[in-house]
Amino acid sequence: MTRVREAMVVAGGAGSRLRPLTAAIPKPLLPFCGAPFLEGVVLRLAAIGVERVLLVVGAHTAPFEAFADRFDDRGVRVEIVPEPQPLDTAGGVRSALDRVTGTFLVLNGDILTDVDLAAAVAFHHEVAADATLVLTRVEDTSTFGVCVRDGDRITAFVEKPAPGTLPGQDAVNAGTYVLEPDALVGFPEGRLSFERTVFPGLVEDGAAVHGWVGDGVWADLGTPERFLAGQRMALAGALRWPSLDAFARDGDGVFTDGEVLVDPAARLRGPLLLQAGVRVGQGAHVGPHVVLGPGVQVGAGVRLRDSLVMDRSVLEDGVDADGLLAGSAVRIGRGVRIGREVVLGDGEHVAPGGTLAPGTRQPAPDA
Repeated sequence: MTRVREAMVVAGGAGSRLRPLTAAIPKPLLPFCGAPFLEGVVLRLAAIGVERVLLVVGAHTAPFEAFADRFDDRGVRVEIVPEPQPLDTAGGVRSALDRVTGTFLVLNGDILTDVDLAAAVAFHHEVAADATLVLTRVEDTSTFGVCVRDGDRITAFVEKPAPGTLPGQDAVNAGTYVLEPDALVGFPEGRLSFERTVFPGLVEDGAAVHGWVGDGVWADLGTPERFLAGQRMALAGALRWPSLDAFARDGDGVFTDGEVLVDPAARLRGPLLLQAGVRVGQGAHVGPHVVLGPGVQVGAGVRLRDSLVMDRSVLEDGVDADGLLAGSAVRIGRGVRIGREVVLGDGEHVAPGGTLAPGTRQPAPDA
């Protein structure tokens, strides 16, 4: 099988729906099951032979440059493609076309998927496509753009068709593409959309645009609830996510990294992940579907479910939380009750004894 040696990952999204977590960390670099989410994306590409990954990011490149350094000795080179001005979904890819040497992959940097990339590449070469879109089937097409196919060749795109109006057409764009460089050279540089301009233009011009339907997981992580849903899937093994391979796992589904200190009277309910330096106090109930970052401290009697708590944060005695996203160095006071989809930014302090209503964001994103 012909390999693809280069890939571009579009990772410039603002992550506004996950604020305030993304006020300091770009959305693709948020910790996901023990490592930046993008690390899992890059490692999946490396596993199929990709040797060079270009990250198409916004104007603020420093966090991504630090991320790229993580791969210096891991068999894949990560490079940065900055977008000083937003260029839509395809403009950044088009701007870096001179940096690829042949068939290449394009992925969205905030989509959780275990789609078989090697099989998609093999299909692309088998049908001699100019562009191959990885597709996923949905039950309700009314909130998606449907790729209308004749066999596996895409002949049209229909935006949000009402149920039943396109019989047999239930495949939508999953945000992963296999492309030939020549497919993009005819489009001008600048703002450019794959969905609105590139792919419809290629179909209109008679290019070989094909759809390959993948059966893997496909999930957008762009909201607190979707982020937690993706974390649940990865922890539970609904897909294999590379970052979890670095952790030891016991028979109860508890992943650990380095030394953790769990009181004998605490209860851990897997699947969950405890990173180095985590401490869990007497009588605490943690899990399922919880990730605790390095150095997190969980006090006595805490109840914590379906949550991400990032490094160096502290949950004092008696905290009760379900569906919490907490940033770095957060401190939650004794006895606080926390509803679902509460998002706490880095360094936030919550006073003892209070209640945070579902959906609370602290500080507020517009603050």
